[in-house]
Amino acid sequence: QGQLVESGGGLVQAGGSLRLSCVASGLTFGRSDMAWFRQVPGKEREFVASINWGGGSTRYSDSVKDRFFISRDNIKKAVYLQMNSLKPEDTAVYYCARSRLSWNIPIPSTFDYWGQGTQVTVSS
Repeated sequence: QGQLVESGGGLVQAGGSLRLSCVASGLTFGRSDMAWFRQVPGKEREFVASINWGGGSTRYSDSVKDRFFISRDNIKKAVYLQMNSLKPEDTAVYYCARSRLSWNIPIPSTFDYWGQGTQVTVSS
């Protein structure tokens, strides 16, 4: 049974940084495009960033562009999200997910595996 496990969330002050990790097991990773989403209670899941299987192509939401950076290590079967200059509005549960289609189609329904999520809280 394939799974994704996120880690690295926590409480940080505005302006600080966090690095999220997501490790895959039991599923094809090296040829899969991956992404990070986030969600706050009462709102829809929001796309944050995506990366193609080789790591050479990335996409970011406008709200995190130039502050967040996605990367991956196919040997470790891991995808990362480096989050800098964090703002209170970045507070959410962050999920990593595997795409069935493409890193360039950031629609949640096109992702087939999801992690359990990791909470990120940014205080002002």
